[in-house]
Amino acid sequence: MAPGLAPKPPPPPMARPPTNPGHMLVLGTGFVGRYVSERLLSQGWRVSGTCTSAAKKMELEKLGMSASVFDATRSNLADLHALEDATHLLISIPPIPGVGDPFLSSHADLQRTLADGNLQWLCYLSSTSVYGDCGGAWVDEDHVVNPESESAKLRYAAEEGWLDLVDELDLSAFILRLGGIYGPGRSALDTIAKGNKSLSSRQKLRESKQFTARIHVADIYQAIRASMSIKSARKIYNVVDDDPAPRADVFAFAQSLIERRYPDLAMDPARSNIHDRIIAAEKRVSNERLKQELGVRLLYPSYRSGLQSIFDSWLTVKK
Repeated sequence: MAPGLAPKPPPPPMARPPTNPGHMLVLGTGFVGRYVSERLLSQGWRVSGTCTSAAKKMELEKLGMSASVFDATRSNLADLHALEDATHLLISIPPIPGVGDPFLSSHADLQRTLADGNLQWLCYLSSTSVYGDCGGAWVDEDHVVNPESESAKLRYAAEEGWLDLVDELDLSAFILRLGGIYGPGRSALDTIAKGNKSLSSRQKLRESKQFTARIHVADIYQAIRASMSIKSARKIYNVVDDDPAPRADVFAFAQSLIERRYPDLAMDPARSNIHDRIIAAEKRVSNERLKQELGVRLLYPSYRSGLQSIFDSWLTVKK
């Protein structure tokens, strides 16, 4: 029998003392946005967020959020009243093929709204994919970007667009380039437990990479909170762990954890020869700036500690 979903872990410790509670607006309250929102709410913040359906709106409202169904390609920016009042803005909406970042399409109106509001801090969640294939070299935030896929090119364009938007505004602005995101309910353990044995074309590409940057959602939250404690414009940080290991190694470790307690959950045999299909070195992404400038001490510096924590929470549920 497959284990159930893990319970919500307690809020992780802050890298630095938090700022006074404010009003956070999350554009795109998905996996990361919801995780951040729940923890800010527990600390007395007012939190608003956008979502894409009435059902998701109800879920967010049950958490204590003020939620809005908002289609950035069709909805009117004037209807998003939280923009006028928010002190903090977290952008967690991926670019749309053929459109780009949907909010930036109304650049002038958006800039005017933010200029007239209470905004102090803005953070755009991007991706390490903007660096492209660097032949296995270590790359930091000063490395030349070379986005190769269409989605990576749109990510980089969105980074530039948001930074250009806030150039004339007196607020702190950050770009966080995230590795592959995982956490409770979204990990190699969950993939195996749910019996998801077929891979999408994007997953197959990730399978073939020698190095893959990744980050636990709790450490993304740490980076976001730490960035709120400094005043900085146009600052970029890589938010990744210390161990850019192949995805095959991650699944092998997850399987070793599971099979000791749930031997009926077998890995797809096709995964056993993943190492034979490695075709690209890609890159190894450095997190030194995150540690040195923001003072973040990773809760999960490796996929091993992150997956072990998720698995331990499963065992707690079963007791």
